[in-house]
Amino acid sequence: MARAAPVTSPTPRPAPLADRSEAVLSRLQLLVTRKLDGLLQGDYAGLLPGPGSEAGESREYRAGDDVRRMDWPVTARTTTPHVRRTVADRELETWLALDLSASLDFGTGQWLKREVVVAAAAAITHLTVRGGNRIGAVIGTGGGASAPARRWRGAPPPAGPGVLTRLPARSGRKEAQGLLRTVARTTIQPGRGDLGALIEMLNRPPRRRGVAVVVSDFLAPAEQWARPLRKLRVRHDVLAIEVIDPRELELPDVGVLPVVDPETGELHEVQTADPRLRQRYADAAAAQRATIAAALRGAGAAHLRLRTDRDWLLDMVRFVAAQRHARTRGTTR
Repeated sequence: MARAAPVTSPTPRPAPLADRSEAVLSRLQLLVTRKLDGLLQGDYAGLLPGPGSEAGESREYRAGDDVRRMDWPVTARTTTPHVRRTVADRELETWLALDLSASLDFGTGQWLKREVVVAAAAAITHLTVRGGNRIGAVIGTGGGASAPARRWRGAPPPAGPGVLTRLPARSGRKEAQGLLRTVARTTIQPGRGDLGALIEMLNRPPRRRGVAVVVSDFLAPAEQWARPLRKLRVRHDVLAIEVIDPRELELPDVGVLPVVDPETGELHEVQTADPRLRQRYADAAAAQRATIAAALRGAGAAHLRLRTDRDWLLDMVRFVAAQRHARTRGTTR
């Protein structure tokens, strides 16, 4: 399906996000703190290194070992006392894969899609960066060429066509705010992005088990990103946040409408007064979204949709609450 954006006389919008990032991020932090703070407490066993509860390898019993950790099945098989070792509970590591390709620089609702991406990143950051937790990000601005890893506490990494940027995982609120400022100031460049390459940056090099969050409109062909996402799910808990604009789901009846592909610059004129064309567009959009949902479900990722014409924070609150409810009932979704 074409990535077409209507060329209309837009309603007056605030200054670009890059120019007002500090004010926007401050407001986002206040909103997120009010509505999301505390929702994820108790999601994992502990924040500091400790004995843990996840079963690990067994070893032979030694004098002084806690008998409550006896591994009775192994002891019975070997006729030698064994104790069960456990994996230490440590801080959580979260990685964001943020798609800021040209198709995200579009919006006909209250927000641009790229603004929803930044807002989602702010919410996830607030939910995870506490108690020594670490958060990092990879950002794609189109193309497929890679930029070397850089420190992001100071000046933002340079952005350009085909740039994939890695922001190392760090702990602390100041570091997290620096990450969000870098994301907000990243310039969207023309050209098609490679979502598969962006996700693959989270697979290489391999990292210890944690949380991976992919934020995109997922308009790239599913065969490009589905396999890297499945590979990512083997080691990490994966959340896919799909950003949608209402004009990507249906066309308004406004007569002849010029539309442009933001990634290639191709311009077309569409006669939206034709009800059959509008129906074909809606059917194709529904099929496309169903394919995306099926690919995400097949990869084992949790799926959250955020729209530019709705309260994204309310949708996120409902999603987090539903995830917690599902865990308490012993289900994964």
